[in-house]
Amino acid sequence: MFRLFRYLRNYKKESFIGPLFKLIEACFELAVPIVMANIIDIGIKNGDKAYIWKMGGIMVLLGFLGLACALTAQYFAAKASVGFGTALRRDLFRHINTLSYSEIDSIGSHTLVTRMTADINTAQAGVNILLRLLLRSPFIVLGSIIMAFTISVKLTLIFLIIAPCLAYVIYKIMSITIPRYKVIQKTLDRTNLMTSETLTGARVIRAFSRQQDEEESFRKNTEELNRLQINAGRINALMNPLTYVIVNLAIAAIIWFGGKTVYSGAITQGEVIALVNYMNQILLALLAMAILVTNITKMQASAIRINDIFDVKTTVSEEGNTAVKSVENAPCVEFRDVDFSYNSSEENSLEGLSFAVGRGETVGIIGGTGSGKTSVINLIPRFYDAAKGSVLVDGVDVKKYPLKQLRGKIGIVPQKAILFKGTVRDNMKWRDKTASDEEIWRALDIAQAADFVKDKPSQLDEAIMQEGKNLSGGQRQRLTIARALVGNPEILILDDSASALDFATDARLRKAIAEKTQGMTVFIVSQRISSIKNVDRIIVLDDGKIAGIGSHKELYKNCGVYKEICLSQLSEKEVQDIG
Repeated sequence: MFRLFRYLRNYKKESFIGPLFKLIEACFELAVPIVMANIIDIGIKNGDKAYIWKMGGIMVLLGFLGLACALTAQYFAAKASVGFGTALRRDLFRHINTLSYSEIDSIGSHTLVTRMTADINTAQAGVNILLRLLLRSPFIVLGSIIMAFTISVKLTLIFLIIAPCLAYVIYKIMSITIPRYKVIQKTLDRTNLMTSETLTGARVIRAFSRQQDEEESFRKNTEELNRLQINAGRINALMNPLTYVIVNLAIAAIIWFGGKTVYSGAITQGEVIALVNYMNQILLALLAMAILVTNITKMQASAIRINDIFDVKTTVSEEGNTAVKSVENAPCVEFRDVDFSYNSSEENSLEGLSFAVGRGETVGIIGGTGSGKTSVINLIPRFYDAAKGSVLVDGVDVKKYPLKQLRGKIGIVPQKAILFKGTVRDNMKWRDKTASDEEIWRALDIAQAADFVKDKPSQLDEAIMQEGKNLSGGQRQRLTIARALVGNPEILILDDSASALDFATDARLRKAIAEKTQGMTVFIVSQRISSIKNVDRIIVLDDGKIAGIGSHKELYKNCGVYKEICLSQLSEKEVQDIG
């Protein structure tokens, strides 16, 4: 938790002023019972109305001054805590963006979202209450006891007995409830996960008519959450009655023994009332302390979860890398005896891959499901690092590149077409912020997207909803292809990016890429033979290994895996005619 306090370094003034004004407010609060005692002992006793009005005005003034101090303290505490949360959220977001696919895969995007939102909000609320109550509550308890000492040493013994009793009751209840609240938090996380999965997979759930099963699962989880919260609430509900019973017993003792002391003339009636008020102040301060400790405990739990993310170091580091120069006459992309495996897998996803692709060459990558096609192209922009061997771009190991320089050479179209909320123009400028409308239209034309964009009322200014939900699957794919083409990348990677396109559009797309991207090295990952049949070379993968490299004709004759794929899609006559 203390590691996160560094985010208050820009709010030292606010972090000092907030608690300071809370202490000043506490001083005003401690003075009120003395004023009340004077009103009783002097004003009421002597029937001095002027004195009563005067001291009453002082009480009102103390109230207003206390309110002003409380508002000031709250303002600065809120400013510091909101600034703390903003800085922490910014740094955590920046850190998450440095993580490679490996770390994000192992942590889970849902967990990252929860820690970016709920956990940081909890930490922010903890800082707020910490600045307001950390000094005030102990100060009120000690101040009340000290003020009671100035009135009567004997009666203060009641305070010294009752205060530890109150503290013990509060501690005992909290020691029981805090672990339960931790379990509640975990159950709430599970509820959030179920909600997120249900919303994300709504179409799948409905397609399989599993709504009732999901509702039943969610109902059981929420009932468990409800049961845990009720049990914790029942135990926590004991705090007020128990503490008030103890305080009222203490007040009764003060009145009893105080009454006898008044008869002896050791103290006055007003001072007895002051002692009662100080006892109530101790109670309220200890209850506030309980709230403080509860929030600090929640903050600590959230801080651990946040620090866990900060402690995750990326396996794809560019630290110390400087801009590199291409090696003349080197292949555009080269794999040298590359092995690769995912974090959760004990077996290699790729094994012993070696091949070289020249500049301007178009290469197709094909293979069965799980053969490693996407894994291969993810190693080129260094989304993952190879476990063994080297991946080179322009003759330089990708691990030596600054990531911005490396990925600036590459335009990639992922399997799932992802668009962002904004306009068509906004989405097209992701690779190159300075791209002109002419460059954007050229990319749209190559991607076979220009026609439907021109049909839109606002054309390039047409609004795109989150994830492109106001577009068809084919339109989204064509826009993502166009986005990758903006800025003329040296390497274009199409990862099964024509799956939502009809065969005619796919054919026009491949023809446009071949004719209008001269000098660009193109990787086409596809399940369709028709999509890669005319490329310069085809790489066939089988269970993470290269089963063959060559042209369509060569592979059909010499590679059993490729021939099997061909015959699964086309008749033997059609395959021969393609060649």
